[in-house]
Order: sequence, then C-alpha cells, then structure tokens
Amino acid sequence: MTDLLLSVGAEAVNWSRAQFALTAIYHWLFVPLTLGLALIMGIMETCYYRTGNVFWKDTARFWQKLFGINFAMGVATGIILEFEFGTNWSNYSWLVGDVFGAPLAVEGIVAFFLEATFVGVMFFGWDKVSKKFHLTSTWLTGIGATISAWWILVANAWMQYPTGQTFNPDTMRNEMTSFMDVALSPFAIDKFFHTVISAWIIGALFVAAVSCYYLFRKSKSSENLEGERHLAVQSIKIASIVGLVSALLTMHTGDKSAYMVAKSQPMKLAAMEALYDGDNGVSLTLVSLLNPFKQPDYASGKEAPMTIGVPKMLSFLATRDFDGYVPGINDLIKGGYTQPDGTIAPSLDKKMERGKQAVKALSTYRKAKESGDEEAVEESRKVMESNIQYFGYGYVDNAEQIVPFVPICFWTFRIMVGLGMLFVLFFIVALFFAYKKDFTKHRWLQVVGIVMLPLGYIASESGWVLAELGRQPWTIQDMLPTWVAVSDINVGSVMLTFFIFLVLFTLLLVVEISIMCKAVKKGPLFTKVNK
Repeated sequence: MTDLLLSVGAEAVNWSRAQFALTAIYHWLFVPLTLGLALIMGIMETCYYRTGNVFWKDTARFWQKLFGINFAMGVATGIILEFEFGTNWSNYSWLVGDVFGAPLAVEGIVAFFLEATFVGVMFFGWDKVSKKFHLTSTWLTGIGATISAWWILVANAWMQYPTGQTFNPDTMRNEMTSFMDVALSPFAIDKFFHTVISAWIIGALFVAAVSCYYLFRKSKSSENLEGERHLAVQSIKIASIVGLVSALLTMHTGDKSAYMVAKSQPMKLAAMEALYDGDNGVSLTLVSLLNPFKQPDYASGKEAPMTIGVPKMLSFLATRDFDGYVPGINDLIKGGYTQPDGTIAPSLDKKMERGKQAVKALSTYRKAKESGDEEAVEESRKVMESNIQYFGYGYVDNAEQIVPFVPICFWTFRIMVGLGMLFVLFFIVALFFAYKKDFTKHRWLQVVGIVMLPLGYIASESGWVLAELGRQPWTIQDMLPTWVAVSDINVGSVMLTFFIFLVLFTLLLVVEISIMCKAVKKGPLFTKVNK
C-alpha cells in the first residue's frame, strides 16, 4: 500500500488538485446564495404570516423563485464534487473513508432529504396547504440546507483538524473512535458559524443588488413600477439588517477561526501574514508590497517593503496575549521554540525522521504480520504508535514542500477582511437611507448596491481559497500530503475531464445567470399593487 502511494507522479497530483479546485470554486458560487436567500425569504414569509399582507406573500414568492434556480445548480455541482473523492483521491478515500464518509452520509440521509422533501411544498404548496404549514416548509427547507452545510463543513474541518479517530495498521485505515469528537470539534463549530453566517452576507447583497436594480432602471421598462419599487425598498430594509448583523458576526467568528488556525495550523497563519521569523508582540500587517506572483525568500527573513501593521495585534489574535509568541515560517521549519502546551517544537527534520520511522514501522508490521512473527509485530507496532502523529512527514523530502504559496494566502486574507469591512459600511449606509431618507432618489447608492454583489462573491471565494491553499500540502493536516492521497490515475484522463468540467460548469453558470437575469427583468408578480 505504501509503495503504491509513493508511485503517483507530480503531474497527476497537480491536475487532480486543479480539477478539484475548479469544481469546488464553481460549487461555492451557488451554495452561499442558497443559504443566504433561505434566511431572507423565510423572514419575508414570516412577515406575511404575521401581518396577512399579501404584499409579503408576493415578495416571498419572488425571492423563492430565484432561490429555486440557484438551488438546482448547487446540487448539480455538489454531486460531482463528492464523486471526485473516489475518482481522483482514492488513496485518501481508502485511508480515511471510515471517518470522512460518516458526516457526508449523514448529510445525504438526513439533511438533503429534509430540504428535498419540503422544497416541493415551498414551491408548489401556495394556496394548497395552510399558511402555517407552508411557512414551516419554507423554514425547514432553509434549515435543511444549513444542516447539509453543517455536515459538509464537519468533514472539511476534520481534514484540517483530525480528531476522534485512530489508525488501524491491519486494515490500513483510519477508523472513527468518537463520532461526537468529529461532529463537535472546535474547528468544525467555528468553521460552520463563520461559513454559514458569511453566506448570509451573500444573500443580503444579492437581495440588495436586485432591489437597487429595480430602483435604478427606467420607469418605462416596468409594468409594475410602483409594486417593484415598494418591494425593492422593503427588501433593502430586511437585507440591510440581515447583512449588517451577519457582517459583524462574521468578523467575530473570523477572529475565533484565526485563533484556532494559530493553534492547529501555524504554518497557514504564518503564510497569510507573510511572517518569516516569529517573535513576541508581533504586529498584524495591514498593507505590504508583497509580490503576488512569486514565492518570497522567506529563509532570508527579510520582510516585504512598505509593510505597515498594528503593533502587537497578531500576537493578541493568535494567543490572546499582546506579548504572546507567534512562530514564523522559519521557526516552524527549524523548531526549538516553546509551544503553548509548554513543549519544545521539533524541527521539520525531526518530524521527517520520525515520520519515516512510522512509515517504515508500518511496512515492517505488515510483513511481520504475514509471516507470523509476533515479536516483530509488537516491536514495530510500538515504534509506529510512538511516531504516528508525524506519519505524513514521512513522505516529505524538503522544507519547500510544506510551505504554502505565501502571496495567495497573504492577499486572499486581506481581500476577504477588507471587503468584509466595506460590507459593514455599506449596510450601515443602506439602513440609514432606507429608514431615514428616500432610498429611491439616490442613484449613486443604487449603483453601489449593484456593485457590492460581485465583490461579495470575491470575498467569499477568497476565504475558501485561503482555507484550502493555506493548509497545503496537507490533504489531512500532518497526516496525509496530497501526493500520497491522489489516485494512481492516467494524467490524460484527468486533463480531459478538467476541461470537460470547465466547459460544463461555465455553461451551467452562464445558464443560471441568464435565467436569473430574465426572472429579475420580468419582475415579481403581484396579486395587487401595495403602497
């Protein structure tokens, strides 16, 4: 088994990574809008249930129609994404399928069935079921989508913070020892809240952008001008409240996520801060002229020019102590510093040495098991178990392999955080003009509202790029590097399917945007004009 894992070439690894990244990026274009619209349309239908005003029914039905278009596209890309674990990452699936497959199975059996059951009632149950049951169906559709996200994020969080499992050398698999440790790990909880709440921002920006479009377009282009403008203003009020609360909560959950990253993925933190040499009381970098296209010479310890930061803030964010020690890239390679638990961090060379001992002991164990040499079995098991935490390092050859591409980590973090602050400002301004001024008269603000939507997607995708590329080269943190996890597959097949998926996903995206634009341009259908 170990020989097989070592035989896969770099080209197959790179193309498999590219294909998975392509699928994940396209999939994430649809997911946050599904989660965000689910919350907002639930609020709007609740307004209808409580007031009996048919305007809110018409408004909820309009946003539900856009939700349905997006929902279908998200399901299509998500299915392909899960299949790729078996086609392109079979070694990964074999090694950790017992653990990784559990949350995905729960997602499919419970969450997906929940949303799939009630989504039909939500779309086709108007005037066929009671108002209360329909409202319940709408909320359960959104709750089902959110629970689905929970289990998928649990699986992803486990890859970055493996827990609740142990390695069985007889089966060559990691086997789950505690489902609750996997499902409720602190990394999973932080990732879930940060990801889902940030998705609510996308939903709010989408509703605000469409509403601003209705306010901005010329009056002759609409047959329902009065109703559309009323829908737009009321939708902006709800979207701005949801967006502002979500943006502030996202900042809070992001802070907790960064703290967890500092504890369990210090190399990711060092890369996203371009921190080469650690220290006590480290500044948080605000701006820097770091070359976005070239891996820096981190070994020299020379920081990028024009670096401006907030004194001691990174130490506080990472350790909750303004004078806390934060290791840099070189420190993580050289080791020797005191870790939060009081132990001395081993060097990369030491981790590689112990990792190779674990890999060798595993091979010896299996051979001794086959030959019936019980003494050798016991001895090799002890060696393996004492070094198993460094097992993944047994496949690492040099320091360059464990350092992620710093410029991507550095800039995606700043894009994400910078745009997040911009969204807070936008929602505050939108709320002020929606409640205190006449939003319909300020065309500049309507243009800003439309522009915010693509910026929201840029921020959302930047967060995922940082989360996934920042942990490279690990498929599972410290346990399984990418070149060990990949399938022994023909490179040509991966290249061909990459371009097939590129064309397919692009067509799906174009189709969705086209259908969305037609639905938005047609506008909502009103039972009556509401003032």
